[in-house]
Amino acid sequence: MKVLVVDDEAPIVEAIAYNLRKDGYQTFTAADAESCLEIVRNENPDLIILDVMLPAASGFDVCRSLRRHSTVPIIMLTARAEETDRVVGLELGADDYITKPFSTRELMARVKAILRRTQAAELPTGRIVTVGSLTIDPVRYEVTVSGKRVDLSPKEFELLRFMASHSGQVFSRQSLLDRVWGADAYVEERTVDVHIRWLREKVETNPSQPERLLTVRGVGYKFRAE
Repeated sequence: MKVLVVDDEAPIVEAIAYNLRKDGYQTFTAADAESCLEIVRNENPDLIILDVMLPAASGFDVCRSLRRHSTVPIIMLTARAEETDRVVGLELGADDYITKPFSTRELMARVKAILRRTQAAELPTGRIVTVGSLTIDPVRYEVTVSGKRVDLSPKEFELLRFMASHSGQVFSRQSLLDRVWGADAYVEERTVDVHIRWLREKVETNPSQPERLLTVRGVGYKFRAE
């Protein structure tokens, strides 16, 4: 998932970007409106964290410009707590609003919540996913490999379905916990490793040399559809 952070205060940008990268997000940064819009055109981010007070053009101007052609989720940042600012930002199409100084933990929680809602809207619950000999049927809650049914636990099924529906994307363990188990679940990151191992044993031809559920060293996991 790609997140763009737009703010002209370098320490804030660095702190936000660090926490995003730690959670497995691909992060881009910009210090002004022009750079922001250029990155949006070139990278098509999944979410934008946008400061109101920018040089030359304000975050409100950027939000207004983006909403002419894009529905990308936007979280507005501001040093001002006036209700009118929040109302203006939301009326222009921002999805959320947070006032400086803010808790990084709270901002990350809002990022995850918005991306979960976005992904849920993009992924119809009844869509059958087929990759080679692997078929995932969400309606029947059934997985088959070469036509043979594979027995999975509910969490194994949801983890496999999520990763197969986002093939090619790399997810950190924490990102997978947030999206499959839920951001409020008190589960250790090692749980993801265990479930990936179980899935490999059930859906991979050779679990020791997986072709679908791949480890990305130092980051997490991805599903390969090729």
